[in-house]
Amino acid sequence: MRRVLRRLREYLTTYGLLVTLAVMILAWTALALVLLAPLPARWRRASARYTMMAGFRLFCRFLTLTGAYRLQLSCIDGLREGPALILAPNHPSAFDALLLLTRHPNLACILKPELLGNLFLGAGARLAGFIRSDPPRRMVKEAVAQLRRGSSVLLFPEGTRTRRSPINPLTGGIAVIARHAGAPIQVILIETDSPYLGKGWPFFKAPRLPIEYRVRLGQRFEPPRDVAHCMQELEREYRAQLAAAPQRAWLAEPRSCSAEPPGAADHPPPARRNRP
Repeated sequence: MRRVLRRLREYLTTYGLLVTLAVMILAWTALALVLLAPLPARWRRASARYTMMAGFRLFCRFLTLTGAYRLQLSCIDGLREGPALILAPNHPSAFDALLLLTRHPNLACILKPELLGNLFLGAGARLAGFIRSDPPRRMVKEAVAQLRRGSSVLLFPEGTRTRRSPINPLTGGIAVIARHAGAPIQVILIETDSPYLGKGWPFFKAPRLPIEYRVRLGQRFEPPRDVAHCMQELEREYRAQLAAAPQRAWLAEPRSCSAEPPGAADHPPPARRNRP
């Protein structure tokens, strides 16, 4: 009975929080479209990003007060007053961008086209001046422009949520942006003990709570001259830093392409550490 009650609480907490997030996003979007859309572009972007940060930070309070998450995000705070950077995190969860946005008031995210067209996220993302990831040439141009205006850019170099341990193959766009903008790349390392909202996680499956979620800083890379060499160094950094990360327990181990059945990477076995 105790186990049943605990599982019921996890379901109620998980979906109560998701409903709360959806209501917050829709309410903010409605107000922002009325109050921020008429502003000049520069003021509109700044106001949208700041209020978005405040709203997501409030949601983070709900995550911790309900006991759903134990968050360690404060290392991002030291990046707010520094120069414009490309923030390059690994990507274990769909919550990653939301949680990082709570700590930085001037962050331009690079998003997939389907997210910019999403009912909940699209309007707010456009008000905040977020960047479409496709086509690549346009993405590079817009990201360079944001960095030169003093905004930092959030880009997940894996291109999608992590499927393989410790990290997916990286896409080269991040080094191209850094080279053209003359901007450093700051590696950000996300470690979590839960596969919740990872690639292949069923929406109607509640996770075990609480979820441990930690963000820490890795190496900062200067603007590259050689894009290929930069990507090799980035991948080496992620692999070294994430070698003992908690998510290795539930991410699939890499195997040769010939030995892997199609689609196997989309559904890694969600093993968990023992809970008391």
